[in-house]
Amino acid sequence: MESLRIIGQREISGEVRISGNKNAVLPMIAAILLTDEECVLHNVPDIRDVRSMLEIAGVLGADFTFENNTLRLRCSDIKTTTIPKNLCSMNRTSILFAAPLISRCGRAELYPPGGDVIGRRRLDGHFYGLTRLGAVMSGDETYKFDAPERLTGRELFLDEASVTATEQIMLAAVTAQGRTTLYNAASEPHVSDLANMLNEMGADISGMGSNTLVINGVEKLHKCEYTVIGDHIEAGSFLALAAAAGGSITVLGTTKRNHWMLRRVFEKLGINIDLQSDRIILPPNQSMEIQCDYGGHIPQISDGPWPQFPSDMMSCAIVAATQCKGTVMFFEKMFESRIYFADKLISMGANAIVCDPHRLVISGKADLHAQVMSSPDIRAGMAMVIASLCARGTSTINHAEIIYRGYENLISKLRGIGADIEEIKE
Repeated sequence: MESLRIIGQREISGEVRISGNKNAVLPMIAAILLTDEECVLHNVPDIRDVRSMLEIAGVLGADFTFENNTLRLRCSDIKTTTIPKNLCSMNRTSILFAAPLISRCGRAELYPPGGDVIGRRRLDGHFYGLTRLGAVMSGDETYKFDAPERLTGRELFLDEASVTATEQIMLAAVTAQGRTTLYNAASEPHVSDLANMLNEMGADISGMGSNTLVINGVEKLHKCEYTVIGDHIEAGSFLALAAAAGGSITVLGTTKRNHWMLRRVFEKLGINIDLQSDRIILPPNQSMEIQCDYGGHIPQISDGPWPQFPSDMMSCAIVAATQCKGTVMFFEKMFESRIYFADKLISMGANAIVCDPHRLVISGKADLHAQVMSSPDIRAGMAMVIASLCARGTSTINHAEIIYRGYENLISKLRGIGADIEEIKE
């Protein structure tokens, strides 16, 4: 177990350069197995989820090197179409190897994927897409797919705008025969980044950034060299951190259009940020006062599919709200276990009421004090880091290795902006 020891209420200021988007890189690793040629990815974060996806790719037959955030990967031959149970359980995106295996070998066998325990996370969209395109599914403890013939494109409609289901269907449709039109598709920046990389490999995908994707199948994909977009969730996390701690920060490596909704939500909390083309500036001396809705009503911050506020930002935004004057309700619509970490904030002195598994009311400003905690998932773990930086005294966060799954070089980045933090390995 790895733990973080944090002394709170230190002055936070400086610059942070965000890493490549974790949620773009993970499906990209699976996508490279669609070709037998080498692909090169730049700006790849060296985090645990990336390493676990590479471990799966290696078992399937890929050769790769990963140095200085550059990944070179080639899978000339698929050695097996079965992914071991222990590897599937390491992350959520292990299931995305299904489509490349079906495309290359006509079959795939996987175990249920792992990932953060934040509530029910359906796989129905994956199964719907693969079977409607022509794969035959069987199995109880494992998911087995057989497609002796080439998959065939068709019109598909997802009953929810699932990110990974959209990515799975893209990976299956790019080499299917004919056209696939996917309605109610996810449109997050990392989904578009995956589509852009696939187009660099020779795919024919249009509609990125919208809820309708049109994919014309091609016979074969080829090598490519591609630079991964910056991680907008990491950027938002550090902005929430600096605001909550009463500091200032410049976040480098951002894309302006990916932060418009973040700016709107921060405005409700009395936090103002300056969006520039490749950076975001959070000036000092923020008002940190919650802005009521018209008529003096308590505002609500809700998450939802892109371009709504990302669910992955809810935990950090909740902590920032504890340091704002006023009352706000958070409505976590997507995952019923996301806000359970609020119990830790209450133990630190936050004025929070958990209404039900999806709704939380925060009233501030709270005088937080240090606590010993354990990270339940990546984003809640980062939220605990933010709370610890605001608190009086020395906090300890156990199971910090969970946080490292999503944040590259976290300790060095935090120290670079003034945080008093050290890692303890047990």
